[in-house]
Amino acid sequence: MDMALMMPKVSIGSNGGTMPVIGMGTASLSSEAMLDAIRIGYRHFDSAFAYGSEQLLREAIAQALQLGLIKSRDELFITSKLWCSSAEKDLVVPAIMKSLDNLQVEYLDLFLIHWPLRISIHEIPVPNEGLHPMDIKSVWEGMEECQNLGLTKAIGVSNFSRKKLEELISIAKIPPAVNQVEMHPIWRQEKLVDFCKIKGIHVTAYSPFGAINTSKRNNQTVASNLVEEIAKAHDKTSAQVCLRWLYEQGVSMVPQSGNKERMKENLMIFDWALSGEELNRFSQLPQHKTHQASSFLGSHDLLLEIEEGI
Repeated sequence: MDMALMMPKVSIGSNGGTMPVIGMGTASLSSEAMLDAIRIGYRHFDSAFAYGSEQLLREAIAQALQLGLIKSRDELFITSKLWCSSAEKDLVVPAIMKSLDNLQVEYLDLFLIHWPLRISIHEIPVPNEGLHPMDIKSVWEGMEECQNLGLTKAIGVSNFSRKKLEELISIAKIPPAVNQVEMHPIWRQEKLVDFCKIKGIHVTAYSPFGAINTSKRNNQTVASNLVEEIAKAHDKTSAQVCLRWLYEQGVSMVPQSGNKERMKENLMIFDWALSGEELNRFSQLPQHKTHQASSFLGSHDLLLEIEEGI
């Protein structure tokens, strides 16, 4: 079974582009794990300048081409993201050029604004004087230039609330194709997803198990009694149940795992379905957000404002 051919695709943007519904997150993966993912059938890779994963993905792509696992880079869907230190109009094109150089590709399939803020002091955590609101209009003009120059096929955002999206939509010549946000059964994002559907913005879920990284297997979502109960009823893993729930919400997802068996399992969600009763029980779970920007950028009023609604 060729999992790459079996993978459903979703439409993004207004130019007829498509994206595999399941991608591989790369924030803490080795190039060997990324190569394993290509071998298993993953063709969508979610990278970012801030992850430091672009060069590792480049190595995996080069090896995949050498081994004949793919015939060309065009078989892959590659996402990268504009980091906050480059969130100024004149820095956007140089930033994507740096990402393209890191990846050794001629274009991205999707380029996202990582967070709606600007950082001027490169320290973690960021001191108060180094964190600023982002000028959405001018930065988006830089993003649009990237697409117009053919450096990326589509542009979008990450961690944007409805309020931020409304501000962006009001000035955009090219509307955002994607909004990538934390989403899982106990952070369901119903209002944001509904708004994005109305506006034609596709939602991609990161942290789809509620875990910040792959080592936290005992997190509140995967260990949820309800998820485990439903997993047993379907003879599936808890992770598969979380991913199937997301798929039934009409969103794409970028789980991350360096374990080859889990990589395979995470693709096996398309030949079964959750019942109406199970979906209703999910809708009653208490909500808990696990991914907080303040945990790595520091505690700032601006971050609290940005995180409201995502």
